[in-house]
Amino acid sequence: MKTKQIEEEMPALACCVDAAAGAAVFYGGPRAFSLSSASLPAPEPFSGGPLATNIFTMSAADVENVHWSPSLSAALYQIDGWGPPYFSVNSSGNISVRPYGKDTLPHQEIDLLKVVKKVSDPKSMGGLGLQLPLIVRFPDVLKNRLESLHSAFDFAIQVQCYHSHYQGVYPVKCNQDRFVVEDIVKFGYPFRFGLEAGSKPELLLAISCLCKGNPEALLVCNGFKDAEFISLALISRKLALDTIVVLEQEEELDLAIDLSRRLSVRPVFGLRAKLRTMHSGHFGSTSGEKGKFGLTTTQILRVVKKLGSVGMLDCLQLLHFHIGSQIPSTDLLIDAVAEAAQIYCELVRLGARMRILDIGGGLGIDYDGSKSTTSDISVGYTLEQYADSVVRAVRVVCDSKGVNHPVICSESGRAIVSHHSILIFETVSASVASTPVVSSMGLQYLLEGLTEEGRGDYADLYAAAIRGEYETCLFYADQLKQRCVDQFKDGSLDIEQLAAVDGLYDLVSKSLGVADPVRTYHVNLSIFTSIPDFWGIGQLFPIIPIHRLDQRPVVRGILSDLTCDSDGKIDKFIGGNLSLLLHELEGENGGRIGGGGDGRYYLGMFLGGAYEEALGGLHNLFGRPSLARVTQSDGPYSFAVTRAVPGLSCADVLRVMQHEPELMFQSLKHRAEECVHEEEVTASLANGLARSFHNTPYLMVGPSCSVAAANNADSIGYPLYGSDYHGSYASAEATVVEDENGFVCC
Repeated sequence: MKTKQIEEEMPALACCVDAAAGAAVFYGGPRAFSLSSASLPAPEPFSGGPLATNIFTMSAADVENVHWSPSLSAALYQIDGWGPPYFSVNSSGNISVRPYGKDTLPHQEIDLLKVVKKVSDPKSMGGLGLQLPLIVRFPDVLKNRLESLHSAFDFAIQVQCYHSHYQGVYPVKCNQDRFVVEDIVKFGYPFRFGLEAGSKPELLLAISCLCKGNPEALLVCNGFKDAEFISLALISRKLALDTIVVLEQEEELDLAIDLSRRLSVRPVFGLRAKLRTMHSGHFGSTSGEKGKFGLTTTQILRVVKKLGSVGMLDCLQLLHFHIGSQIPSTDLLIDAVAEAAQIYCELVRLGARMRILDIGGGLGIDYDGSKSTTSDISVGYTLEQYADSVVRAVRVVCDSKGVNHPVICSESGRAIVSHHSILIFETVSASVASTPVVSSMGLQYLLEGLTEEGRGDYADLYAAAIRGEYETCLFYADQLKQRCVDQFKDGSLDIEQLAAVDGLYDLVSKSLGVADPVRTYHVNLSIFTSIPDFWGIGQLFPIIPIHRLDQRPVVRGILSDLTCDSDGKIDKFIGGNLSLLLHELEGENGGRIGGGGDGRYYLGMFLGGAYEEALGGLHNLFGRPSLARVTQSDGPYSFAVTRAVPGLSCADVLRVMQHEPELMFQSLKHRAEECVHEEEVTASLANGLARSFHNTPYLMVGPSCSVAAANNADSIGYPLYGSDYHGSYASAEATVVEDENGFVCC
């Protein structure tokens, strides 16, 4: 098909070149010829074989005649692989959230587009007026993840007659947001679910939250520790918390013993072991004998001897290991757990009062739905298979050693919080896929400025075109373009002539089918703030349109963010793709209007609830996005917005960098009064400056932009305020009330 298209377009190209040149005759030795030929030979078949085709490269007009369905979109974006049991495509072509996983009833499904519209539409239009980008959290999904994790372990324990229980902890480093941590403690209460802290601030928040948690919940203290860290952990035991100080370094032991005596607290210790089992993926750098954390077998024996010598061997009750996140296969998991279980049994033999085996993190997420056992972004097992492998490996080793089965603890943060959070952002524009236009006057003007070599290249280009020698044609077009670039650099060609040769080259490339079909979609987002793992370690997340999935996407695109940084783009996607199939934006080449009727085009990044918010920076001073907390309800729309908080304002992010927005505003207002001597104009300028400090750093697009401007147009002396970046979203929270539509609104 492509070869036939080329054969049809190449005579047109030759005619275009011929007509553009008019009757000009160029003399280049043996290559002299006239460009006024009236007839052209038919092109020869392309000898290089058919060019690669893309089944999605059809025009927008053709889309109308193609039967497309939501199920085809689900397959195209691999939603059927990474989405279950929480995400699917509904009959309207929108992403549907299933808050209770596989137990979600049809009437309980939540249309994600309706959530976004409710949260982002202006208040005058019935919305909450939050600006995108937006993080939407679904606590029902979070609760279901906890329940599913415990259900998987409980089933494995029952089936294998395991004589203890599973009791997990959530590593707060995955997402330290107050409401996420509080939800986990509340939802995990029936399961004695606890927390893990790796720094002093994390320990403080964990102590505070667990005071409302199950009394039997564990508080595991990992990471490097100083006297204050250990003191906090010991004090928490006086508060009736089951706090365990995990020794990461041998040097921590003497300090912990001394502080426990001073505080008159009988401590509980754990050891982190460096296993020989190696995780070969990106996340496995922490594994092996040369890993960052943990004790070698020699160091473990010295710790045991030291504890025995001071009468505190009974305080050693937990063994911990962590071979890295995203463990890809159960074979690797079983190998690591079995090795750790052997060490656990040896500690029991040496006299320690062991009770807990903490297998750390590693329970992975299948980000691309491939079920691969060799990928950093996939896992080849289910939650049930993971739990079964762990329980079986521990039981077999302990039974062989005659050791009582320990409590199994895991730190499965990524698996718990990843699904419940979705980042929503929108496309503000896209590069235009225009047909190259080469006018006869522009081309004639170009020819007048060419050197003899350049005119020869042009003659060879024309000759190759009429002979149908496509690869030769492209070679001469490229050579001609480079000569013109060189001439432009030395000043012998002007910019109009350079533009003419660019147009000619684009025309040749398009005719040959070798022009880059990938377009750039500009998105209202900072990758460094909201998807830092993509920039930092190349982590891939599912990114898809959240609507229009009943329409066929016809544009191959990459995403470019708002930052002034060449790395601020997403050009790698799940499935090994270097572009993402997207829809035409409104007004482009007959493109259709986006779902919702306002022409806005929304994309969502899924499975990003772990780490991304905590790791995000302030590159170009783009702050954290707006936030909405959404629960399932029995109202007409099946959901309620229980919390809605605007993103950080320009004033907020300036404060983080030690600027003082209030003083900046006063200084600018004073400058306006000095430079402008009309009171009304000065007041208007001051009002505009105040709004700029108050608004978020992201672009204001869509109907909310003009409405917001209109609402504030007559507000003189607009108040300057904002939440503290080092605090939480709570500082910017508005009062919540329920409106007549059943939504809980701000």
